[in-house]
Amino acid sequence: MPIRHSTTTPQKPGYRMTIRVDLSSGARIGPGKVALLEEIGRSGSISAAGRALRMSYRRAWDLVEELNRAVGKPVVATSTGGSGGGGANLTQEGEAIVAEYRAIEAASAAASKRHLHALSRLCRSGADQDG
Repeated sequence: MPIRHSTTTPQKPGYRMTIRVDLSSGARIGPGKVALLEEIGRSGSISAAGRALRMSYRRAWDLVEELNRAVGKPVVATSTGGSGGGGANLTQEGEAIVAEYRAIEAASAAASKRHLHALSRLCRSGADQDG
């Protein structure tokens, strides 16, 4: 959430925290895979989701397959094309991955906010001294 320094001009904080979860199985879940799932949910298409995120269809499909292997069940349900066209929807598992990841992000941001502000100030003041 942006920090407001005035009532008219929202300012971004001087940092961005990114969460990547490395599971004991070797699977990794991070912002890219979660964004892909969210975009598939919005667009109803793996291909459209890949385009929206500037990745090839092959890359998007490979990431979905990685998640399928990690979960042991499909995270995206697909239907083949035809006169009505194909499509893709998140399964309950896919929706749960997104929800849990976003909950981890929110909890981490809330718990670390004070420390991130302090770290940002320290690094900013160090950069000011180099000038």
